[in-house]
Amino acid sequence: MELESIANKIKQVPLIASRRIIAIVGPPASGKSTLAESLEQQIAQARVLPMDGFHRDNADLEAHGLLARKGAPETFDVAGFERIVRAIRDETTISFPTFDRRLDRAVPNGGHIRASDETIIIEGNYLLLDVLPWARMRGLWDFSIMLDVTPQELERRLVERWLTHGHSQKEAIARVQGNDLPNALYMREHSTQADLVLSQS
Repeated sequence: MELESIANKIKQVPLIASRRIIAIVGPPASGKSTLAESLEQQIAQARVLPMDGFHRDNADLEAHGLLARKGAPETFDVAGFERIVRAIRDETTISFPTFDRRLDRAVPNGGHIRASDETIIIEGNYLLLDVLPWARMRGLWDFSIMLDVTPQELERRLVERWLTHGHSQKEAIARVQGNDLPNALYMREHSTQADLVLSQS
């Protein structure tokens, strides 16, 4: 489906309390950020809020033995994320954390939703999970889009991502097979049906 058609579908979603909240869901390297940013440019008064800003701090993860699993559902500040999403309906302006991939850490108040923003596009891996605490947020999305990528293509993209971050081929494959692909499989098996599924080969 072409970008313009996706944007038109979103624009047809009714505003609730002057806003519509759109969820873009998919495994890592599925193209969520690219699609969200393209839709932000296509739709007037739109703003992207990435889930990545809610990664728990590395020191916190290490203290709980979770650093090697960074990116898994339990390595996010779900309560903080839910609080921000719920505030979108009630507050005209909102600040939210973003994620600096170069520094591998969240940046407090790195992003902002303005009073004039009507379409809030939230992108992340676990927005449609059917397990708590994530499942509490399923009713908050006015429209949801799932990016479905074949396992073979997903593995290729993920290995390429780690290679561009300076890892060796062996290290990249180990990271993908030991963490990224298990997270992607978990997301696929435990997510509810999206309003729109975009399949990629």
